[in-house]
Amino acid sequence: MDLNNPENFGEVTHRIRSKPLLEDFYRGIYTRFIECRALCPKDGLAVELGSGAGFLREYDPAFIATDIISYPDLDVVLDATQMPFGNNQVSMFAMINTFHHIPDVARFLREVERCLKPGGRLLMTDQHHGILSSFILKHLHHEPYRPESDEWSFVSSGPLSGANGALPHIVFQRDRQRLALEVPRLKLNYYRPHTPLQYWIAGGLKRWSMWPFRRPGAVHFLDHSLLRLSENFGSFVDIEMTRI
Repeated sequence: MDLNNPENFGEVTHRIRSKPLLEDFYRGIYTRFIECRALCPKDGLAVELGSGAGFLREYDPAFIATDIISYPDLDVVLDATQMPFGNNQVSMFAMINTFHHIPDVARFLREVERCLKPGGRLLMTDQHHGILSSFILKHLHHEPYRPESDEWSFVSSGPLSGANGALPHIVFQRDRQRLALEVPRLKLNYYRPHTPLQYWIAGGLKRWSMWPFRRPGAVHFLDHSLLRLSENFGSFVDIEMTRI
């Protein structure tokens, strides 16, 4: 399936909503987005970047749905490296598995710094360079994964096919000193790995799933058990920044 083609929107939506374990993965993230928004300034815009086939607005209709691909039901089609919002206009940016697809994340973060109101926040969920996920992302996943890259940018082959799945690790762990210089008014609040196995067991956006059951409790227990051993078992990470 060509994920760059907006005509495949319906198929992507179906795959998310037809897999209880995958839908539960998204619902958990959306809950954390809502909790974060409650801590943000009340008078700014709430913007989801890379909305795609997600369903955040079922949880909070105030979010503006945006993407670089012209999917149905978006509010704005935009490039996250040159956003149409004014200075200090946004109270929160939210994004899922979008950061590692942005071909120039330094430019993107400067745009976030410009657009956020003081006290506004960016909360993203993205891929983590963990014990399990680094093997999967390097050998079993369809997207490029280059943790050895010295660059925060790449030549993109398309909005979703182009990627460096290691960018969250590179920017927010390996290159923290550069991060502080690039965007001095963005404070990194936390880098919090989570969800070792749930997404992979669900099959991600593939047709298949290894979990045919509706209740995710056993998978949650397994994930929590692995994280108690080490947070570096996490395959995904929540990253929050505040505009100071």
